[in-house]
Amino acid sequence: MATRVADLFDGRAIDAVVPVPLHRGRERERGFNQADILARVVGKRLHRPVLRRTVERVRPTPPQAGKARDRARNVRGAFAVRDPVRIDGRSLLLVDDVLTTGATVNECAKVLMKAGARTVLVYTLARAL
Repeated sequence: MATRVADLFDGRAIDAVVPVPLHRGRERERGFNQADILARVVGKRLHRPVLRRTVERVRPTPPQAGKARDRARNVRGAFAVRDPVRIDGRSLLLVDDVLTTGATVNECAKVLMKAGARTVLVYTLARAL
């Protein structure tokens, strides 16, 4: 992933990398956030800061099983930007581990754009079919 990211995004106007958050309870349970780990590697490879905890999951969501419509409903309103000043006018690369329907990254991108991001690009390790 880190090797490929430079091919895809090097030279693009990316100001910072943002990981998709887990809810605090789920992260505490797991002991890590896989998107955060990936974002740190991507940020290092692109020589860009990683804005950890910029987006937070403000309410827990059920595991993402089911139809696309259910997934979109599950994550609607689940995210918020903690410090809009950190992203205002910036081009961001949103990083997650798996893209299934895109509901999670779409909702994260929506709150980032509403909070003032100039652009939000998405990069994931895998795509579920």
